[in-house]
Amino acid sequence: MDQLDKKILAQLQRNSRASLQEIGQAVGLSPTPCWSRIRKMEDSGVIEGYTVRLNAQALGLQDTVLIQVTLDSHSDNTLEAFGEMLAAIPEVVEAHLVSGDYDYLLRVVVRDTRDYERFLREKLYHIKGIRHSRSSFVLRTLKTAQLPL
Repeated sequence: MDQLDKKILAQLQRNSRASLQEIGQAVGLSPTPCWSRIRKMEDSGVIEGYTVRLNAQALGLQDTVLIQVTLDSHSDNTLEAFGEMLAAIPEVVEAHLVSGDYDYLLRVVVRDTRDYERFLREKLYHIKGIRHSRSSFVLRTLKTAQLPL
């Protein structure tokens, strides 16, 4: 991957709906070689897909909660089962297996504190094997980042 590829990726991170003409113009290429480079990056897995960024608050999801979870067991089966359970819960928008004092860091979106209580009682605490969890409500998001190129 060279500097032109990185410039193309930067443009796509800013606006994945930009036309080949717009991307090419921004990086100094005509559309055809620009498309060829994008296609190669898709084929190699550098570009995994294209998404749209939604505004959670505009959709009524006013609160973001970061949850630290510690499990009773760290066996492969337990970790795999826990990951599968998390994948089935729509409120969990990110889940990371981490090192340190706890096992997982979850990012959860909910309408409000009552909705969060419902989420805990009806979903998270129904998952067997959770030893401990700690929640922190996000007060303000200061930065959401694009990957550094």
